[in-house]
Amino acid sequence: MELVVGRVARSHGVRGELVVEVRTDEPEARFAPGASLRGRAARSKEVRDFTVESAREHSGRLLVQLAGITDRGAADALRGTLFLVDSADLGSAEDPDEFYDHELEGLRVELTGGDHVGTVTEVLHSAAGELLSVRAAEGGREILIPFVTAIVPTVSIADGLIVIDPPEGLLDPE
Repeated sequence: MELVVGRVARSHGVRGELVVEVRTDEPEARFAPGASLRGRAARSKEVRDFTVESAREHSGRLLVQLAGITDRGAADALRGTLFLVDSADLGSAEDPDEFYDHELEGLRVELTGGDHVGTVTEVLHSAAGELLSVRAAEGGREILIPFVTAIVPTVSIADGLIVIDPPEGLLDPE
């Protein structure tokens, strides 16, 4: 499975630098000088390989210079390009309380008493924090569950299970 670690927002300056929207917890590793990136243009299946020449923060954004991209025109042509990694290359997170999104998707969700709630379809990242998007076992509606320890006390990738202890009303349809 391919995971997005960054997206080219636009060009920066006249020398081919790119403004990259970071979608990884490890930008210093993914965008380190010499790192190889696989990029796929928006709405395309074709994948190109790139090598990072330099990366720096500027006004809260990541500016990346890629080998062979030396002018604004070449940089503009990459607008919308997604930088990808293969999930098989990631392994598991070092911290037992940290998870990659793809590890959580598809896990069964149960209440602390064992009642089946549904299945995780997606992990949403918002300004307020992470949310588990769960397709309800009954009716198939979407339930958004804040991914915090107080509500999600147990995650077992090995067992394919997430146990939740929701506050009153969280699972109500209205």
